[in-house]
Amino acid sequence: MTGPMSRTEARSRSGNPVIRRLSLWTVPLTSHETYHMAAGKTCATVDTVVIALETDTGLTGWGEVCPIPHYLPAYANGVAPALQEVAHLLIGADPVGPEALMAKLDAWLMGHVYAKSAVDIALWDLTAQVAGLPLYALLGGKRSDQLPLYHSVTSVAPDEMARIAREAQKQGVTQFQAKLGASGDWQTDVERLVKVREAIGEGPLLYGDWNCGADRLHATRVGRAVCDRDVMLEQPCRTLDECAAVRSATGLPMKIDELAHDTASLLEAQALGCLDAVALKLSKFGGLSALRRARDLCLHLGTKMCIEDTWGSDIAMAAALHLAAATDPRLVLNVCDLSGYVAPRLDPTAPTRIGAFICPPQGPGLGVYPDRDLLGTPQLVLD
Repeated sequence: MTGPMSRTEARSRSGNPVIRRLSLWTVPLTSHETYHMAAGKTCATVDTVVIALETDTGLTGWGEVCPIPHYLPAYANGVAPALQEVAHLLIGADPVGPEALMAKLDAWLMGHVYAKSAVDIALWDLTAQVAGLPLYALLGGKRSDQLPLYHSVTSVAPDEMARIAREAQKQGVTQFQAKLGASGDWQTDVERLVKVREAIGEGPLLYGDWNCGADRLHATRVGRAVCDRDVMLEQPCRTLDECAAVRSATGLPMKIDELAHDTASLLEAQALGCLDAVALKLSKFGGLSALRRARDLCLHLGTKMCIEDTWGSDIAMAAALHLAAATDPRLVLNVCDLSGYVAPRLDPTAPTRIGAFICPPQGPGLGVYPDRDLLGTPQLVLD
């Protein structure tokens, strides 16, 4: 009987690098302003988790996940224990071809997709580096040189939201997400949408987002009150059935966010008639491997996509931008310049907003190079 291969033997047989170390850091990201959302949720300073997969050839793959507290079943302090559970599958493994290795992780540790998301991103980074190609080349090839951005407006007083939207519009932005529900009453949400629409004028895309914080009656009353204002609604309620009922009662298009987390949920939303647009977020799906499959399904369904992540900085943003750049631009609704909302930047040389657009990174792999001095000493090292 032949025993397990040594790392050197694995390297010689595959011709690919071998992962020799996993390092993990936790970095507090402070938003440029506190984001207020429905049901008392806020986003001010949030921990992002950065990982590095280092190989025996000197290549390093980077990953990131940044769960917002009280937003989804995910939390930053859960990442390290989850990765400790699967470290024995990663150390000594061939990183090239992420889906094969991710299948082993899924079989060993069920769920915890947010933690696995960071690993999957790092594996794709390494795979593209080994190929000597930008990551978008492995995700379908670059279809867009620049990607449209939206600007998220915090849920505060209606006049202040209108001011924020006007300022963003001066920078060239033509797509606006107005956060709703922070005050709890439907009349103020109506005023928020009306004031923002008046501030930006007719034409720009405007959608009101409750982040699951509204009940069916609240969302329906708001939708009916603004049905002549050319707005879209985003994720008002906690179930797809309720979101579909709001769409039917108001006649307004619907964007699904929190409840889109795998291909089955996309198909359910499509069957209910409420999948006019969708937010495809890396940490909800478990990384680029699963998000690419969701992207392809949306291409088949004809669904407009916002391709992004829940929160984060340059690594997560770069991964999303590569997938968006490799997607038919007719179905890319927008992307988000995540690192433009927070400080510090993990890679100050990474892409930034240019007017209403942002470009995908260049160079092999993700094309981002986090500042190790900024990261400091790893919180966790597994080898």
